[in-house]
This record gives sequence, structure tokens and C-alpha cells, in this order.
Amino acid sequence: MAEETPKEWTWRDRAAGSLLPGRVLDPDTEPAPGVQAFPTVYVPDRLLVASSGGERSGHLRALEAAAESLGLALEAESLRGERLEGLQDEPQPLLPEVPGVTRLLLRARGDGRGEPGPAPDAWRLLQRARRLADSKLTGVGLDHLLTIDPVGVNPFTKTNPFTKTNPFTKTNPFGAGEYAEPGWGGRQPVAHLGAGPVRGVLPKGRRRPVVAILDTGCGEHAWLPDDIVTRRPEIDGRPIGLTDDADPERFGDLYGQLDGEIDPVAGHGTFIAGVVRQVAPEADIVSVRLANALGVVDESTLITTLADVVELARRHDAGEEGGRPIDVISLSLGYYHETPEDGLFSRTVYDVLRVARVLGCAVVCSAGNDAIDRPAFPASLWPWPGSDNGIAPDDLAEHVSVGALNPGGTSVALFSNVGPWVRAYAPGAAVVSAIPAFEGGRQAATRSDEYGRRRETIAAEGFRGGFAVWSGTSFAAPYVAGAIAAALAAGEFRPASTTPDRIERSRRATRGALDEIGAGDGSRV
Repeated sequence: MAEETPKEWTWRDRAAGSLLPGRVLDPDTEPAPGVQAFPTVYVPDRLLVASSGGERSGHLRALEAAAESLGLALEAESLRGERLEGLQDEPQPLLPEVPGVTRLLLRARGDGRGEPGPAPDAWRLLQRARRLADSKLTGVGLDHLLTIDPVGVNPFTKTNPFTKTNPFTKTNPFGAGEYAEPGWGGRQPVAHLGAGPVRGVLPKGRRRPVVAILDTGCGEHAWLPDDIVTRRPEIDGRPIGLTDDADPERFGDLYGQLDGEIDPVAGHGTFIAGVVRQVAPEADIVSVRLANALGVVDESTLITTLADVVELARRHDAGEEGGRPIDVISLSLGYYHETPEDGLFSRTVYDVLRVARVLGCAVVCSAGNDAIDRPAFPASLWPWPGSDNGIAPDDLAEHVSVGALNPGGTSVALFSNVGPWVRAYAPGAAVVSAIPAFEGGRQAATRSDEYGRRRETIAAEGFRGGFAVWSGTSFAAPYVAGAIAAALAAGEFRPASTTPDRIERSRRATRGALDEIGAGDGSRV
């Protein structure tokens, strides 16, 4: 039997959790000179201010003036929710090398007669402030919503996230969406035969490489015991990431509509950990729960959670108490920025990831599953050929964006994003990996008992066997992360080395992994 939902979890929580907190950006709202915007999804009542010093002061004055003209009041807090006394107060740095970020909360002022004012719209406020200041307000940005991305679960690309409009109105039912269907790569039960991953004895004086996975967490599985996977890591006595009861790796159906199906992203983090475990059995895993059971995470949470993980690595690098090594960060999530050109987006996510790469930690990101070439963040945050993002080449540990290959390795999966910003392609369609022993309510289609045996067809949502088939660039990225970790484990991986040595070791392992993966990529025409 699957574990029961906590008793305190009510229909009200389910309904509230099913509400998408974002707003789709309308590029025609409040146009500003020199700003060409494209659709994205953002939190409507928050802005992030990452600039500092005099530039920050000027930005805040422009934002205050714009807020006044729109009937809005502004409050300021740090990304960790600590209230700032005034807008000009600067929060504590996220990392020694990364300044703090102010989160501006937008509130309606009202009209003084008890009538509410206009609903806050962070995009409209930002655009008006740009016009008033005659500036692009570099370092001021929206609080975007990111989604983790197995095929078919992005709630912002469907006309209605709770129903299919009509399966026969698609222009081609056998296109990219085919991968979301069981039997064609969609999540489905599968039997895994044979032994699981086996790790060797750690030689004296060496340590195991560590892969940090920021996702939906990691459930219980025989392949993923506590001596291999660190669940719920802490820093300074507080947990990193989410720890509430709405855990999609423990409870498979938190936000469903009692239709018998487990939630679309339930088991996602466990599946990714299973991929890393198969590719790099010698590696340890740090699993951080970042996204909710809908697979959604806001940019604020991504930044603070990433900063905590990188701080663990920094403390270990500096020999400080409370640190731990992190050699590879695996991110299977993303969003599309409305203004991705140089100077028109906040680079805080990039800055935090850059600190990780300064420490010799490789960063691996999924490219996304929308079958487009629009650069996705954070996957495209590197100086790719023809890029206009303003990011300069460096000699740090690598940033790798990963698309998905079909099982044969001779073609890119039709759902996979592509483009010059996608650096590598790895197996990501119809992948087999671990999943918690969920048991959904959808029963087998046919049952016919004979000779004292229960006989039936496969139950579509019965994962008690602990393994599944699934598709997405979500699973190509950890393949590459695992390959880098495996390359590190194959070398003389000793704890004591200088930072330049760690960077060079990481770059050498990444190049070796990408060369091997590239040799198996037969998709080029």
C-alpha cells in the first residue's frame, strides 16, 4: 500500500495548492522605449532588485515614483523574508561574492474611500519605472516562475491544466506530445531486471564525488539509501529548501482531482537521483527539495536555495565548519526570460552559479521540453555562439546545457529544445530509473482470476515495483551530471587540493564526459 496522505491535508490545501501563482506577461502592457519583451510567467506582486550602491538608489527612486503613479505602495524584504526598515536598506549578501537582493512587495493603496486600488502588476510597474527613469534599470527584474520539466507537465503551455480540451482536435496527435503518453515514453511502470548499481570500496585518502540535485526531493528506494543520498541537508541549523508536508516524493497524489492518477511530477526527484546513481555509482548525492508538487518554483526560492548549496561548498573549500563538498549541481528546471539581452535581466542566478564554478563545481541544466530554440534560463547562462546575453568566456568549471536524445541515440527527441545555446545532447526519452512505490487509484483495465491467482493487465499508475519509464530533458541533464561525477571518480580524486586544481580537475572531467557522450550522439545530419 502507498503511504497515506497526512490527516491534516484537506481539500482546501489541495485547492490552494492547485492554484497557479503566476501571471502570463503581456508584452504590449506599458511599453517602454528600447525594450522588446516576450511572454513569460511571473509573480505579479513582487520585483527583485539586485543592483547596489548609487545605481540601486536611482532604481528605487524610479520604482517609487512609478508605484505612486499606479496607486501602489512598496515594501522591502530580503529573499529570506526578513523585513527591511526602508527601501534603501540593503539586505545581507547571498554569498561573500554575491550582493544581497531586495524583494519589493507591491500593495494596492486604495482610493481613501475604502475602495481597493488596482491589482499590482510587477511588469507594468517595471516598465513605467523604465520610462520615468529613461533607463533599462539593469539589475531590476521580475520574480519568475520556473517549472521542472518532464514532458507534458508545464502548466503554462496548456489551455486548461486540469482537462484535455479534446484529444482529436490536435493538428497532429503523433507529434512532440506523443512522448507524454504511456507506451511512447510517458511515465509508466516498468520492471527492472538484474542487479542494481554497485559501488566499490573507497581507496584510502580519497573521497567520493558529490552531485547536488535541486528538484522535488528524493523518496525512499532500495537504490537510494541514506548512506548514499543526503535528504534534507541543513546549514547553520536550518533546512535547505522546502520541508513542508506537501512532499511529492512521499505522497503521490496531493493536488490531483481524485481521478486516480498520481501528480504529474510526483517521483521526479527520485527518478533523477536514480539516473545519477546508474551513471555514477561511486558518487554521493545531496538531494534538495526545491519545487512543489505542481513542479513550480519561484525565482526567489531558486536563488536562496542555490546560495545555500553553494555556501556549503564554499565553507568546505575554505576549511570552515559546516561545509561539505559539492562537485556537480544538477538542475532540471527552467523558464524563459522576457528580455534576455545583455543589460535587461537580473544576473543573480548566474552570479550564484558562477561562485559554484569558481569553487570547481560543474553546473548542468536541462534545456527544456517545448520543442523551440528560444534560450531557456538557467540553461543558456553561458557564452554560447552568437549569444547576446553579455556573459564573457571564463576558465572556471563548466556550465553545461543539455537536450534529449531518443533511445537509439541517432536523433534528438522531438520535444527537446534545441539551438546554439544547447551544448550537449544525452539520453532523455523513454529512460528507465527509480521511482517511489506509488500506487494510484487507476486500476488495471481487465482482471480475470484463474487457478487461485490474481490475473490482470498493467495498472497505469501502479509503481509498486519501484521503477518507471519517463521522458524529458529533465533526465538528460542528470545523465551528464552523473557522467562528470563518474569521470571525477575514475581519477585521483583526493580531498586536498588548491582551488585552481579543483577547477582544472572539474574541467578535465567535464570535457572527458562530453567527449564520450558526444561520441554516442548520432543525431547530426
